[in-house]
Amino acid sequence: MAAAELPLEAFYDLTRITDLAVSPDGDRVAFTATEYDQHEDESVASLFVVPTDGSREPHRLTTVAGASSPAWSPSGEELAFLAARETDVERRVGWQRDEEEDGEDADADDGSDEPDSDTGDDGNNGADDEPKPQVWTFDLVRGGDARQETDREEGVSGFDWSPDGDRFVVAARDPTDEEQEQLEQRREGGPIETTRLQHKVDGVGWTDEVTTYLFVVDRDSGETERLDDAYGGGSFQDLYGMDPTWGPDDRIAFTSCRLEHPDDTHVRDVYAIDPDGDGLERRTDGELLCTGLSWRDDGALGFVGKDPDDWVRPAAAFVHDGERVRSLTASLDRTVAQQGGVNWVADDLYALVGDESRTRLVRATDDGDDGTVERTFEAQGDDRAIAAFEVSADGSTAALAFSDPREGLDVYAVAVDDLAAADRPDSLRRLSRVNAALTDEYPMPTVRRVEWESDGWTIDGVLYHDPDVDLDADDPEPLVVAIHGGPLSYDEPVFRFAHAALTSRGYVVFRPNYRGGASRGRAFAEELYGQWGTVEVEDIVAGVDALADRGWVDPDRVFGYGFSYGGIAQGYLVTQTDLLTAAVPEHGIYDLRSAFGTDDSHNWLETEFGLPWENPDAYDDASALLEADAIDTPLLVVAGGEDWRCPPSQSEQLYVAARKQDVDAKLVVYPDEHHNIGDPDRAIDRLERLLEWYERHDPALEESGGSESKTE
Repeated sequence: MAAAELPLEAFYDLTRITDLAVSPDGDRVAFTATEYDQHEDESVASLFVVPTDGSREPHRLTTVAGASSPAWSPSGEELAFLAARETDVERRVGWQRDEEEDGEDADADDGSDEPDSDTGDDGNNGADDEPKPQVWTFDLVRGGDARQETDREEGVSGFDWSPDGDRFVVAARDPTDEEQEQLEQRREGGPIETTRLQHKVDGVGWTDEVTTYLFVVDRDSGETERLDDAYGGGSFQDLYGMDPTWGPDDRIAFTSCRLEHPDDTHVRDVYAIDPDGDGLERRTDGELLCTGLSWRDDGALGFVGKDPDDWVRPAAAFVHDGERVRSLTASLDRTVAQQGGVNWVADDLYALVGDESRTRLVRATDDGDDGTVERTFEAQGDDRAIAAFEVSADGSTAALAFSDPREGLDVYAVAVDDLAAADRPDSLRRLSRVNAALTDEYPMPTVRRVEWESDGWTIDGVLYHDPDVDLDADDPEPLVVAIHGGPLSYDEPVFRFAHAALTSRGYVVFRPNYRGGASRGRAFAEELYGQWGTVEVEDIVAGVDALADRGWVDPDRVFGYGFSYGGIAQGYLVTQTDLLTAAVPEHGIYDLRSAFGTDDSHNWLETEFGLPWENPDAYDDASALLEADAIDTPLLVVAGGEDWRCPPSQSEQLYVAARKQDVDAKLVVYPDEHHNIGDPDRAIDRLERLLEWYERHDPALEESGGSESKTE
């Protein structure tokens, strides 16, 4: 067993790095780090800057909670970001002219001396006295506090600098007077009224008809011009955003859906427009879901494109060269990861892809046709993941975030010329140690990759265990099967608090990459498409059997957990097998018919299973609830009270079905959570409950008459 346990309260020492931004000349990296405030019991996102030569530690720029989307000015002297903060003092003092008095356009900044209202987590039902995200800038030459650049009443969802740095393009909701009145009624507790097919979105809440437009903001005068032809739309507009991107030829690219039924599809087309609102051009033809826009110096536009109707077809990196759209990575048969988007260095495009259960870097060269693509950056190794990647504007330096199971999640820099090096290049430097408080004091897991055979396929997974545990010591360990979501996802060696919490308590953590995942090409993913509850069950069972056959794990002490499809898969495991000693299905779906229309995923379900009234058998075949009479596994069923991806009613049905048969079961609903667990106290509470559930049903502890709780 493990020599020391990671205290669950140490979760407050965890730091997550998200956004990366490299300065234009490659000498600095800005990043967002999310930390946790134990006293306020909330997450705090802060902005940091660090030199890429490793000459000093990262410097914290923001002292006010909340920061995201850092973006350097073209000169590299300023750094812009999004934050919901109190109104800048410069905007609060002095004579605030009334718009009607000045005869200004109603869409201009209102100059209010009150903070902007907040729609809250649900996008439209928040309190009026909370600020909303605006664009702020730091002057890194002169110093001082951040300057507020925008003052949109409904906040800003995306932005970019102009090529000369004197303007911004921002994406912001712009309600009409009637729509504003409806929003106010909602915020005051009035009825939710909508005519949209996509009537809800997870993390956003109930949707509305308010349109998002692009605005050009002059930094000196504060004047704002709405680009009337640059508006958003689409079923997941609130999640994807418009991705405004200002190019070197003074054109602004963005995404939108202008099809006849925009809520009935995941299509997002690429458009380009002049900053004065003229010259609207549609760059794609309504057959792709486009994200991650990136201009090339010659005016070509790169982006990530995915088939909106065939989710197992790998996402690819595309380029529009001014005349036509071409894929540069389709020949690879590997999906391009959304994190990092696409990055240009001359005619070379760099992107992250899921490849053999690893997120790795590829370089595609645009040769005027379909391009040539090759894997690169072998210095990454096989035992850590790339969580983010970006190249400086001058093409000299790349910044990346490595997620290492033993060393944490940190920022690194490397010369672009060294990305093709076979060995670790001298230019690869670690720039941060944000999780040192955890990794230096507590035991981090040893990790290894494992393979096994299932139905003629070679399947792989990742195994984590305490460094003091010898799996070959003929002393089988208790196993936790942690099942990834998606299912179009995959697992690779990463740094996660939950892994260390479990392995330090003597558990081996197993993350199987079952068929249906996204890292082994289209044929591998198609094995599960429209056939939920089949091959993934075979692969997971075969994986656990293989570990037991090697003598590493005890087949009578196999526990499970997993979010989303990880919860769904446990529903199949407990109705079809006796694999799990105790299960913790989290935020899952167990009855597809009743999920349709109560979740936000009707388009996904329709593309894979058809419509429930036209193809009911396909829905029933994929619904674990209809086989609930076979459940005899103790279930700790977990849900988010405002999870619109996998509604809590799904978890209620599974729980009631188990209790009806006198199966030991417990239902836990976190009232304000979406399709995740966000607050640190709830993340800790979840781990405490999970461990207690395993201990309660561990036959080894029952035989010994019980023992002290491992969570104490």
